[in-house]
Amino acid sequence: MGLFFNKTLQDDLYRYEGDRSRYFKTKLKYVFCVPGFTYVFFFRLASQSRNKLTRAFWNICLHITKVITHIQIPATTKIGRGFRIVHFGHIVVNPNAIIGRNFNIYQGCLIGNAQGKRTGAPVIGDNVCMNANSIVIGNAKIGNNVLIAPGAFVNFDVPDNSIVIGNPGQIIQRDSSPTAKYIVYPIID
Repeated sequence: MGLFFNKTLQDDLYRYEGDRSRYFKTKLKYVFCVPGFTYVFFFRLASQSRNKLTRAFWNICLHITKVITHIQIPATTKIGRGFRIVHFGHIVVNPNAIIGRNFNIYQGCLIGNAQGKRTGAPVIGDNVCMNANSIVIGNAKIGNNVLIAPGAFVNFDVPDNSIVIGNPGQIIQRDSSPTAKYIVYPIID
């Protein structure tokens, strides 16, 4: 199991369990019994594979996990260390999205492409939490330490230290990080 757990995967697991993530038993439990982390595990292995044969194998594992968990995050998506799928199911992320470190995503979320005035895919900063059934689409720049409330619709730029609520989304600025309570065991460089 240690062979498969590189630094990025270890950081992803750390976001779930903290210091307990270094134990072999914890690694086994999360790879085989926690669907959100199982997807993260195969996502990282597929995206970091160096040769075509292993990439094909890990992509097949990722596809099987996609069918089981209803999570669609292509291996080409750029996601920083400390990626945490809090609740799995019906999560879709565009392959052109760029996501920073310590990212939380809950069930029912969509990070998608748009056409027209906001053509493109989102760029999401560090320490961002997307709550259940929230949507971020188009060429939106989401700052660091942003909390996207359940059911929020975001197709505009959001500054650092903000909360976005509602549909259409409204920004509530804060003096400090609104995600501090939600980003447990953050990866710090």
